[in-house]
Amino acid sequence: MKISQLKEALALGESQTIEFKSDYKNISTIGKVICGFLNTSGGYIVCGANDQGDITGIDRSRSTLQKLEYNVLKDLSPKALVSFQIQDVEGKSVLVIEVPKGKDIPYAFRSIIYLREGQNTPKADIETIRDMVMLKQIEPERWERRFSSADVERDVDPDELHSAVDKIRKAHADYFRDISNPYMVLEDLAAARYGRLTNAGDILFCENPSVRYPQVRVLAVCFATDKTSSTYRDTKSIEGPLVSALEQTFLFILRNTPTISKFHKNVLAREDESLYPGNAIREALVNAFVHRNYSDSSGGIAVHIYPNRLEIWNSGALPKEVSLDKLNQGHISILRNPDIANVLYLRGLMEKVGRGILFILNLCQKNGLPAPKWMSNEKTGVTLTFFAPEVTPEVAMQVTMQVTMQDTTQDNMQVTPEVNRMLNIIKGEMSRQELQDNLKLKNRDYFRKAYLLPALDQGLIEMTIPDKPNSRNQRYRLTNKGRTFIKSRQNQE
Repeated sequence: MKISQLKEALALGESQTIEFKSDYKNISTIGKVICGFLNTSGGYIVCGANDQGDITGIDRSRSTLQKLEYNVLKDLSPKALVSFQIQDVEGKSVLVIEVPKGKDIPYAFRSIIYLREGQNTPKADIETIRDMVMLKQIEPERWERRFSSADVERDVDPDELHSAVDKIRKAHADYFRDISNPYMVLEDLAAARYGRLTNAGDILFCENPSVRYPQVRVLAVCFATDKTSSTYRDTKSIEGPLVSALEQTFLFILRNTPTISKFHKNVLAREDESLYPGNAIREALVNAFVHRNYSDSSGGIAVHIYPNRLEIWNSGALPKEVSLDKLNQGHISILRNPDIANVLYLRGLMEKVGRGILFILNLCQKNGLPAPKWMSNEKTGVTLTFFAPEVTPEVAMQVTMQVTMQDTTQDNMQVTPEVNRMLNIIKGEMSRQELQDNLKLKNRDYFRKAYLLPALDQGLIEMTIPDKPNSRNQRYRLTNKGRTFIKSRQNQE
């Protein structure tokens, strides 16, 4: 909810979709309203405002807010993605809880089903509950909640699961019942039921979900011209656990997108920035991975990079409740895959629930880019297009210079100090843990993002078991390109 919308809501007062709470620590009351919104049309709870809409403010204590979020969501069934965000209004802090329109009704809080009727949140009567249950039986079960044939012990990547737990516990300390039990962890994340993985659990945490679902692969291509053709600079088929695939796709885009050098006022040093804002690209990819139609066996995600634009496509059209002409106005989040979205939200990859489109638009405007364009079709899916800045002599010179640098020989390849450091310690075939130990790095997530993935993406190292990217027996070795790069550096020295 934008500040302008929040102020307007405060002025208009409580309604079917807006509830004010001065006491945000009353878990029972907050939980009931969230449940009611989920079972009807969604809405917002503004904590730190009285019934008249006057701002009273709240305590911004992180631990208090974490406890509130944890205690509310743990008693909500089935799980749903609910956003808790602090906003400042008139010099005071308020907590805005955004609740989507639930797609898996009936929802219950502490085993009681609530509805939203005007400004009230009563218990559902038996007739309403019966109607909800019958409707659920008629509608097909979500693809992400069907059982996968994957096996928890054999197919789940323990490193991916461990990384997720670490990330989530930093923001939600008490989220898991027992982190030493992978079955319980997966159940807490709605990625498994009765000891069996769901499809969501498969694509989020298994070493190679594309073996069972080829449509989860991402096809990324960088074309040499402005038209789709057989002439391209780079191409890659990306697979693995969802977050790993997302990271690899992000790095592919950055590597194949030219940078622009800018000199800002009162700053002597030059600043190199990506042609497209990195945060906008990341938000666009998160949206594609979260909202795509995974049930379509012919679907997927594709990234096409051209000299004058970047296209990100995913199967599955926009929800019927979201129209293209109102995208820039913001909307309550409507999720095709709420379980997948919930894990990404918990990991900190979906900070702006329901506001990703506004976030992308604002970043493009801030960076002087033309407004991006969304296209949605029931048969072809959703395509988001980023456009390069309007061509001026200055921009043309900057982009041409950077593209020329990318097309130079391997001897002039630009790598980060982290990648260069890792290349120098690789001897033969080494496991990830051996590489990390030799580099004296303790944080596995940092090692993967700053060292391993960039080196793989640039083709300087390769996997010994490429068809199982996250195998426990995986080793890494230098490629011919990597050896040539090291030799050229040695000759320069």
